[in-house]
Amino acid sequence: MKPSSSKLWTKDFAIVSAANFFLYLVFYLLLVTMAVYAVEEFHVSESQAGLVTGIFIIGTLIGRLFIGRMITSIGNKKMLYFGLIFFILTSFLYFIHAGIIVLLITRLLHGIALGMASTATGTIVAEVIPSERKGEGIGFFSMSITLATAIGPFIGLYMSQHTSYESIFGFCLALGLISLIISLFVQIPEVQKPMKEISHKRWKLSDFVEPKALPIALVVILISLGYSSVLSFINFYAIEIDLVDAASLFFVIYAVAILVSRPFTGRLMDVKGANSVMYPAFILFGAGLLLLSTVANSILLLLAGALIGLGFGNMQSTTQAIAVKMTPPHRMGLATSTYYIALDAGLGFGPYLLGFIIPLTGYSTLYIIMGILVLTTIILYYFLHGQKEHLLLTNEDSIEELN
Repeated sequence: MKPSSSKLWTKDFAIVSAANFFLYLVFYLLLVTMAVYAVEEFHVSESQAGLVTGIFIIGTLIGRLFIGRMITSIGNKKMLYFGLIFFILTSFLYFIHAGIIVLLITRLLHGIALGMASTATGTIVAEVIPSERKGEGIGFFSMSITLATAIGPFIGLYMSQHTSYESIFGFCLALGLISLIISLFVQIPEVQKPMKEISHKRWKLSDFVEPKALPIALVVILISLGYSSVLSFINFYAIEIDLVDAASLFFVIYAVAILVSRPFTGRLMDVKGANSVMYPAFILFGAGLLLLSTVANSILLLLAGALIGLGFGNMQSTTQAIAVKMTPPHRMGLATSTYYIALDAGLGFGPYLLGFIIPLTGYSTLYIIMGILVLTTIILYYFLHGQKEHLLLTNEDSIEELN
């Protein structure tokens, strides 16, 4: 397959990517501040403070579960604007100080709003990207989330130390408004649905998830489970091994590794296929986790961050592109929703499940287990998608016949 000269960086692509960046900036900014806020403001226990953080992801899952069907029913443009407006309205709720229950409800609703809005942006961008540049385009789009993972926590920690929580909530509200305003200038394509998709009235599983995206979604759950061990426990592990200062740079190095490699890996997927990215990424991710289990100095800790970024960071965008490519155009919303449900499930429920393992194994052994899990997932990937990838390269029009 030869590279195409189809234009990728259009006005619409840039606007949707920017809107998505601001949404996730709010997510990661609040992720590092809400637990402390709950303890200081409402004097709750650490477990309740953890629920304040985690219930947001539960809300995101709820939003994504129903957004796929709703996008198919009412269209991309309406869903994007509805999600953004809902995101803004729920941001106002943070200014209400009425107890921990109200805060939990606010976090749940805010998560639902993010799930709706971000699934809409993911669906829209998949439709404005030229079909022959899906891997490259989604790779660049995913960088909006990567940047947010590095910048959001930094801003959140800085503002929590130098400003009030009301200022933090006001800043998040402003970011939501910016997302809505710039989205008004994007031309959003509407994909026509076949009549058989429109006419049926009974709800089915395929109304909420895309069956053709489920195989790669299973892979996403397992690799995101592995990454959740890093996202949630790296700071505790750093304290244990006395590398706290280096740990503060861990996610910066992680993000830099993705930003440097993503332009190449996205194009490589379009030209050589997903396997050319996925198999090396599995090895790099697994190696990063195994290295993390043995680190004894700052250099090795940051090297592990780079390997995990090159591995998991590129698997994120590649698996999303696979989900989209395996799906008919009129069901891209469901494919995008299915992918994000799997990703959020692994990242959201992973820390809870791993919390039962850590007292038995410790952090070092946990990362050995996660490294082995990632490396063995290569086998699952091969049977679920890898063996059919060469068929996609030779004839992308036959995608629907592959399943």
